[in-house]
Amino acid sequence: MKRVVVTGMGGVTAFGERWDEIEARLRGGVNAVRRMAEWDYFESLHTRLACPLPGFSLPSHYPRKKVRSMGPVSMYAVRASELALDDAGLTGDKSIADGRMGVAYGSSSGSVQPIRAFGTMLETGSMSDVTSNSYVQMMPHTTAVNVSLFWDLKGRIVPTSCACASGSQAIGYAYETIATGKQTLMLAGGAEELSGPAVAVFDTLYATSTRNDEAHLTPRPFDAARDGLVVGEGAATLVLEEYEHARARGARIHAEIVGFGCNSDGAHMTQPTAATMAVAMQLALDDAQLQAQAIAYVNAHGTSTDRGDVAESHATAQIFGERMPISSLKSYVGHTLGACGALEAWWTIEMMKRNWYAPTLNLTQVDPACAPLDYITGSGREIDAQHVMSNNFAFGGINTSLIFRRVA
Repeated sequence: MKRVVVTGMGGVTAFGERWDEIEARLRGGVNAVRRMAEWDYFESLHTRLACPLPGFSLPSHYPRKKVRSMGPVSMYAVRASELALDDAGLTGDKSIADGRMGVAYGSSSGSVQPIRAFGTMLETGSMSDVTSNSYVQMMPHTTAVNVSLFWDLKGRIVPTSCACASGSQAIGYAYETIATGKQTLMLAGGAEELSGPAVAVFDTLYATSTRNDEAHLTPRPFDAARDGLVVGEGAATLVLEEYEHARARGARIHAEIVGFGCNSDGAHMTQPTAATMAVAMQLALDDAQLQAQAIAYVNAHGTSTDRGDVAESHATAQIFGERMPISSLKSYVGHTLGACGALEAWWTIEMMKRNWYAPTLNLTQVDPACAPLDYITGSGREIDAQHVMSNNFAFGGINTSLIFRRVA
């Protein structure tokens, strides 16, 4: 088995693209949630809250021939991947197009606008809005293939369209691909674009926050007064690389991936199961050949939903006991769905490098139904961690767990 390291990281988020501005926002203790007045158009939608990107435009150097196959979700994915390649020192390196680099990438779904076009066709019979690019912009693997095509990558493509585990599953599968010698490098990540339909999915399940006039007070992961999640958008990409190859080219190494666990509840489409969540964490520990006490921090999925937070907390306590420091980054930029696993992996690694871990915003009183854990609040926590874990859990009972190791 090959060692796998992270040599590049980047993304587009509601807190910006650069880590220095992201960290400043995390330390500032203010979230990116805002009231979406434009959603008043959706008369039956209960929530009016979201975490949109503050503004996004494609760089001028992107050729139109490659952009026309992209909807917003793919644009986010490509831009995040460009930033990660820049960070890895691989921009302009023609060798990545020789088949040694592959792509593992996912999103909950493709872009929404083409779906509207096909809906109009079914409703009215008119194909006026349907173009030759409509399907490729909406297909489930649109992010993976657009990232690959943009840099002419000829390695294997691993699409991971599995809701909230898309980004973390992509990282895990990319890690396994390199560890088993199938590829030398992989671009891995997840993306999501914000839309009314994406929010309606959760709204119909009564899983969204309706604190529509108190945007700064929600979401509230693990808090007794939480009332649901807030949907966000963005993308994040990691460059994964075989360790000896990274050393040979003098790459900066952010962290090593040492464990990945993935399984299924096999029980319910939308209600999580604590027992199998715990199994996923244990699978990651076994893969890393680590005992539970080696993990110094857990980045929680922490969606701020009623059953999700309870199940996750009990699964975490089952593996680690009450001593485990834990926090949820979704309290800052909302639930970015297909992007969250990659975004949270990136931010968790950045925090590990700096020995500082962001608290969960708005967590003032832990729900007594949640398991007792060391919930990080206040101004955050300084922890000298050698190993950290990041967990994500998706519709369909898909559970993922990643373990990162500090590299001196």
